[in-house]
Order: sequence, then structure tokens, then C-alpha cells
Amino acid sequence: MATPPGTRGTAQSATSHPQVLTGAKVVLPTGTIPDGRITVTGTKITAVTAEPPHGAPLGAADMIDVIDVSGHWLVPGFVDLHNHGGGGASFAGSAQDVLTAVRTHRSHGTTTLVASTVTDDMDVLVRQAGLLSELAEQGDLAGIHFEGPFISPCRKGAHSEALLRDPDPAEVRKLVDAARGQARMVTLATELPGGLDSVRLLAEHGVIAAVGHTDATYEQTVQAIEAGATVATHLFNAMPPLGHRAPGPIAALLEDERVTVELVNDGTHLHPAALALAFRHAGPGRVAFITDAMDAAGTGDGRYLLGPLEVEVSEGVARLVEGGSIAGSTLTQDRAFQRAVTIDRLPVEDVVAALSANPARLLGLADRVGSLEPGKDADLVLLDDAFEVRGVMRKGAWVVAPDLA
Repeated sequence: MATPPGTRGTAQSATSHPQVLTGAKVVLPTGTIPDGRITVTGTKITAVTAEPPHGAPLGAADMIDVIDVSGHWLVPGFVDLHNHGGGGASFAGSAQDVLTAVRTHRSHGTTTLVASTVTDDMDVLVRQAGLLSELAEQGDLAGIHFEGPFISPCRKGAHSEALLRDPDPAEVRKLVDAARGQARMVTLATELPGGLDSVRLLAEHGVIAAVGHTDATYEQTVQAIEAGATVATHLFNAMPPLGHRAPGPIAALLEDERVTVELVNDGTHLHPAALALAFRHAGPGRVAFITDAMDAAGTGDGRYLLGPLEVEVSEGVARLVEGGSIAGSTLTQDRAFQRAVTIDRLPVEDVVAALSANPARLLGLADRVGSLEPGKDADLVLLDDAFEVRGVMRKGAWVVAPDLA
């Protein structure tokens, strides 16, 4: 039977019998099927095929939900490595705040999300790690990213300088332990005292060491990569610019095949030429689009807090009230996708890799999410030809019911 179109934001439970989505342009790791069919059974994708020329029997009509999504795109659910909140709520808040932010980003296609903290007192961060780890254990989050306090005061961005500290391995370990196995990434200024030892510690514990909010030289960044750093936190932002005599961290991070570079594609953090440079040099297999979103993502302009600092959001751009530094973003991943395809003119397949496959691989989740393949979680996003979200499925249940009107 055909499933009628739903309304945006209307969540549904996973159906007890298979759902078959037919007729879409389905983006796979091997390329795009122009007329594809995806079968979802329970929480999993059970088949991905090209649509037969004249259709094919789907079984008893009363046992299968058939949804004709012809003229649309089906892509994997987005995976966000770096996100501080949304929907007017922060990952530094209560459990309810965290879930509000998670639901906001899910409605924009992010089906796997890592919660990022912001610099604060160590005791505050330890307590928040405990709360976030509980939500990760129950499946609401994909883990925790600690951005600060182990960053450079020279490149602090929207972090409180008074609360910054050197990356003492014992304190880094304290945060990792507080996360109870849910720590996924720590951003460090690796040139600071204890930085390289902290990178080694993180690598030994299976936690991503990310170079960011750093004043490191090229040579110091190479040392960090050799010690085990594998991610560039929002490349270009909060680090020295690329220079012809002092290439700084950007050159080292772009040239090393072991490093994945985060990019915030909101039109504010990066000039299109900088984004194009990163894609050309790193290649589509080493780019991860992130939102670096704060509370205002999915809401609107106004005054907000990012950690202890006050932020003014005007025309969708978040800046500190004091000093004017960019303070995260109001970006959602569907807008990053749309901009990448329509403005940056990147191939859809490369954008899907940057939004889904690459971050899933970094998180060690590629066996479950990040691509549309049989056996993986039924996490998918339905887009129209203007790359607007028309449906979001997570683990076989519609977070945003299909809107095919």
C-alpha cells in the first residue's frame, strides 16, 4: 500500500513490515543509482537495488509499505562530529536541553551526532561529561567532543581566556575518564606544554586527538601528527593563516594523508575559495563537514550563551558580544549540503562523503552508519531537486515523515 505524504516534523514509529522506497536517485559509495529502490526492514536497510524497468513484484500488498519518491534524492543520514547545540538549547545544559538540540538537528538530517563541550571549569566539564555519557549510552548521542580548555589563548575564539589551561595529560585523562568510554575527540593546541604527551595519551585510549585553536608552527603541527593527531578542528579557523614563509598548521594538516579536516560550510567561516582549496588538496576522502552549531541553530537571531560568554546572533551569524569573534554557527547539515552542491558546485557524491561516510569512519561507526548499504542502520535523508529536506529516517522510523507534495 502507498504511504501518504506526511508533514515536516511529524515523527513516526518504525513499521512492523518492510518499507520500500522506490524511484529515487540513490547515492551509494560506488556512485549514484539514477532510479533506485531501498528496502527497510525494522531498523535496518535490507536491500539496495536499481529499479527494474517495469517494476517487480514486491510481495503481498498488505505486507509492504511502498513509498514512491521518484524525482527525489536518497542520501545517508548526516554525521556531525562537532556540534554545541541547537533549537535554543545547549549541550552544556540539562538532559532535556541536550535532547531538544538533538531533535532539532535530527529534523535537518543529522541522524548521528557528537556533543561538543565548550571551555569551562574542569569540575563543570566533568559533571557535564557524566550527563552526556548517559545520553550516549542510551543511544541519543554518538559520544562527546571536548573543545577546550586545552587551547591557545592566542587563538581562543569564543572561549573564555580565564578558563584556559595547558593540556596536562593528567587533566586530559580526567575528562576522558569522566566520559566513561564515550569520549570521541579532544581538541588541543598541541604546541602547549603537555600537548604532545596528551596526543599520545588520547591515541592510546582510542580517542581522536584534534589540532585546533592553535598557534602552532608547521613543524610543531607535523610533530603532533606524528604523535597521533588525526583531525584538524575547523580548518583555517582559530589558527595562523597560510603563509609562504611560515606555512603554519594549515599546510601540515592539508598535506598529511592521515589527517581529516573539518570544514564549516556556512558562507561565514570560510570563503568559497578556501573550501575549494581544502577539497582539492585533501581530496573528498579527507573532508568532514561539521556545523560547530550553537544554541541558535534551527531558531533565529537574538542573544544566547556559549559556555559563560554572551553571543549576539544577527542575520544568522553568531558573534561574541564582547570582542566580536565568530562564536560557532547557526548551521544545520542540510544547509551545508545544499550550499556545497548549489554554490560550491561540488559533486553530490563528494558532499555525501563529507557529511556521512568520512565522519562515520572517523568515529569507528562505518559498519553501522554513513552509507546506504544492506545491513546498516536505516538512517537516510530524502531531498528534493533543490536539495531541501523532504524526509528524515533514523533506524527505520521517520523523524520527518515524507513530504512529497
